[in-house]
Amino acid sequence: MTTPPAPLLSVGDVAKRSGVAVSALHFYERQGLLSSERSAGNQRRYRRDVLRRIAFIRVSQRVGVPLADIRTALESLPEGRTPSKKDWARLSQVWREELDARIRSLQHLRDDLTGCMGCGCLSLRNCVLRNPDDVLGKDGTGPRRWQETRRD
Repeated sequence: MTTPPAPLLSVGDVAKRSGVAVSALHFYERQGLLSSERSAGNQRRYRRDVLRRIAFIRVSQRVGVPLADIRTALESLPEGRTPSKKDWARLSQVWREELDARIRSLQHLRDDLTGCMGCGCLSLRNCVLRNPDDVLGKDGTGPRRWQETRRD
């Protein structure tokens, strides 16, 4: 005797269980992160394992992983299955290196921010944030970047 398949979830059920808005579920589906089946009435129906997939997407987004990278990671799984704990460990290791680089960059930005006057001139000789080594000063004085983007 075979076990009957688990009942499919409606988009509203998935939204309620996952804490994700229905519009976000539709967006994830358009982005190729989720898939659904259609009922006889053409309504979306999801397998229960979509809840774990959504959790994977949300955690990945929370640490700053772009949706394109999340999609690539999900596509790397055999037969489009839901990520397991082992999958997460493998994928998160790659993302960890990127996250560490981003943290170092943000720490550098934080440390350099003290030397920034926040004046917007962006061509100060000592501006380490936007004009290292006074590159913009070679073109003249004043707010070089502001002048480039200003519309009269």
